[in-house]
Amino acid sequence: NKSMKNDLNIIRPSKIEAGHYLKLWNSLENYTSQESSLRKLFTKTYPFNNNLDDVLIKVCALNDLYSTNIYSPFTVAKHIIALKIDSRFVKDNLEIVNKIAEVKMKGGTMKRFYSFATKYCSHHKPTIYPIYDSYVEKMLLYFRKKDRFSDFLNKDLRSHPLYKNILLDFKKFYGLESFNLKQIDQYLWLAGKKYFPKNFKQKQFKAKD
Repeated sequence: NKSMKNDLNIIRPSKIEAGHYLKLWNSLENYTSQESSLRKLFTKTYPFNNNLDDVLIKVCALNDLYSTNIYSPFTVAKHIIALKIDSRFVKDNLEIVNKIAEVKMKGGTMKRFYSFATKYCSHHKPTIYPIYDSYVEKMLLYFRKKDRFSDFLNKDLRSHPLYKNILLDFKKFYGLESFNLKQIDQYLWLAGKKYFPKNFKQKQFKAKD
């Protein structure tokens, strides 16, 4: 993998290392404010997914704050309504992530908005549905190569519940059971952002892309 630079030496995951990044996360007001506003929107203001107005505003908020490249929020919102996902959320159904991701756009083209789907589910139940993004992926691939903490294919990262199982393997291997999946995500994302910076200049308030 070309992204694995030979001179890269990422500090081994541990309670101390994860705690360091979580403390950093909690000090970044733009990230914490964004998270708390979305938590309020998804769990208090519009907790259900059976009304188009409610779902559309959640799709638009996620798309704007996370830059998830949803170019037709209305189509995605209608897709989510049709899936009747509330009963599946009650049962912590992980397959619903993949179903939300697969959207038939106008003209019949199929699009897969996987990162968006993980975020949509995570903001309803953050400790059940872990968020996928490219920074976390790079960290997991790095430590798979270095320590073989889990045996998975690259494509498994982009499918639930396989992705969740990989993160659970990561927690167990490195003794991070005291952290929930939301905290593991925040740690890996911030560390990934540090070790795998993107070439282009990022917007300050885009917490995950």
